[in-house]
Amino acid sequence: MSLANGFLAILWKDLISELRSKEVLTATIVFALLVVIIFHFAFPDAVKFSAVDLAPGCLWVAFTFAGMLALNRAFAQEKDGQRLAGMMLAPIDRSTIFLAKWAGCFIFLSITEAVVFPVFVVLYDLSLGPALPRLVLIFALGTLGFTAVGTLFSAVSANTRMRDVMLPVLLLPVAFPLLTAAVEATSLVLIPANRIRRGDGSA
Repeated sequence: MSLANGFLAILWKDLISELRSKEVLTATIVFALLVVIIFHFAFPDAVKFSAVDLAPGCLWVAFTFAGMLALNRAFAQEKDGQRLAGMMLAPIDRSTIFLAKWAGCFIFLSITEAVVFPVFVVLYDLSLGPALPRLVLIFALGTLGFTAVGTLFSAVSANTRMRDVMLPVLLLPVAFPLLTAAVEATSLVLIPANRIRRGDGSA
């Protein structure tokens, strides 16, 4: 079996399985929305203006923890159903399994971001304008990097008893520089436009 055929077969299996169960998307979207809404109401009215400065961090916190839910399921469902052994015995390279799982996690998390971000914009009363294409690029690159590292550690933690705990313990320290860069990049694009719109000349 060629790399392309093996990749498409595993990715198609994951997509069809998710379309039938909707376990990952439902969990990640609901969780991310809850995080965004809780952060919104956590800021008193007196600091709503300054909350714009905190908005990129709040957004990536929601993406990160929602992403860990999706990553936890990437290999856990294969392990629970005893399907991982069958995949390992299949005549495909191990890297093909990783790439297919990485692509699946990226797709699921991207869908979550596409649903959550408009709600986030409304709650925080943000202006996007010409910043939207740059934000999409930042989200895509940040999500690619996060899911790449997360898929690797998901495969490692799937073989442990406390996989739900082990994944964030292993993933967050390694992904911290990437997430920090994503937050900073989002801040550089999102904050200045909204400061100008709200009449803050310090931008």
